[in-house]
Amino acid sequence: MTVTLSPRALMSLLVNGPKAVDVLETALTLGLLDTLEAGPVRLDALATRLGVRPLRLYKFLDCLESLGCVTRHEPGDDIAGASYRAVPGLRDAVLAVVGPDAIDRDRDRYPWRLLHGRLAESLRGEVGMTDDDFAWPPKTDAQTADFERSMAAGLGPVIETLRRHADRLWPDRRRLLDVGGGDGTLAAHILDTAGDLRADVFNLAPVAPLVAATRVARGHPDRLGFVGGDFLAGPLPAGYDAMAFVRVLHDWPNDVARHLVEQAYAALEPGGLLLIGEEFRTPDRLAVQFFWSYFLIGVDSCVSRLREVEFYTGLLAEVGFTRVAVLPGGWELITAYKPG
Repeated sequence: MTVTLSPRALMSLLVNGPKAVDVLETALTLGLLDTLEAGPVRLDALATRLGVRPLRLYKFLDCLESLGCVTRHEPGDDIAGASYRAVPGLRDAVLAVVGPDAIDRDRDRYPWRLLHGRLAESLRGEVGMTDDDFAWPPKTDAQTADFERSMAAGLGPVIETLRRHADRLWPDRRRLLDVGGGDGTLAAHILDTAGDLRADVFNLAPVAPLVAATRVARGHPDRLGFVGGDFLAGPLPAGYDAMAFVRVLHDWPNDVARHLVEQAYAALEPGGLLLIGEEFRTPDRLAVQFFWSYFLIGVDSCVSRLREVEFYTGLLAEVGFTRVAVLPGGWELITAYKPG
């Protein structure tokens, strides 16, 4: 088979190489590859045949898709109906390269021992991550704060893209609501390049002190605010002519993502801008997809998944937004406007 990767995707795959080997070994020993060679096979049938949990298997198959080993057809939101087929010759190739006699099985050299070498047990639900390992959604104030701090560390690509398109995005905007905007780091960077804009972070109450600290550290004492609330529990605040969902919608099922976009449409002022920032499911993002799918296999409470950009552009149009566009950059951004 031929898989073309960008330099970024290739570097990520090399770093995550031992995890990839773990996935391939597990697929071989489970008998999954034998089944997929005769595909296509539906996810629900695969889960029943292998005696594993469907959601965990979905993420596991995401890992295999990331490596270019399987193809997926997913006709709707119900993951049970997704079907998979292995690329020709996959089982023999895996057996030759990572079969029982081909690699060193000393697992102690790997720091991710929680899942590494135990994926089959995880797929069957015999082991998994606890709230001490990864709580989703965060259940305590401390977990919420830790999660938001960790998310701020990965904002570099989207910040770069926002700076690149600042002249297009902000000149005619007055008030921005960054929905689920973490500790305010992203909003602060936006304010750096949008002199007349004011921004509020909408997030859970325990995040307020983090935003307060960012407000001081980044030098925006009068322009960066905080609004406490839960976007799953009620309407979004009104009075804004711009809203952003950055690294938010992918963590929720399709119906919740749709609900949030509908809430944004209802809350925005006429002519208001909605900005969506995600890592979309593209060949260049396969390595990133692999890491997160691997990491979250043992987390039943999180349905996080990369979606194709067409999911979001189609959803925006269905809800009523117009002038839907995809802006290029380190991360693509989707912009759309509520009719004036």
